[in-house]
Amino acid sequence: MDEQPTQANRGIPIAEVVCAADLVNYQAGSVVSRQLIKNEKGNVTLFAFDQAQGLSEHTAPFDALVQVLEGEAEITISAKPLRAKAGDIVLMPAHQPHALTAITRFKMLLTMIRS
Repeated sequence: MDEQPTQANRGIPIAEVVCAADLVNYQAGSVVSRQLIKNEKGNVTLFAFDQAQGLSEHTAPFDALVQVLEGEAEITISAKPLRAKAGDIVLMPAHQPHALTAITRFKMLLTMIRS
């Protein structure tokens, strides 16, 4: 039986149009995150990075898709730097080291599907 959508496992309204970038605010000198969806099959998290903030190098057990909503960032995957701006997407493969730094204030949507 498929899991039915409920407000309990979602951080956004069900069956409504919302602007993703408006769901999280920038904070000076910080990285802010808000989990929008979380279940056993995956999660979707919204991030807001102040300029020059980032996530240090790490790995994840599953592929992760970054969708840049605002601003610009450098995303490094296995020592390969990539510059991504609003409208761009980047697939970060499982088990490969990756990191990111905000070149300007930037917001991204991170989708991780467990498989």
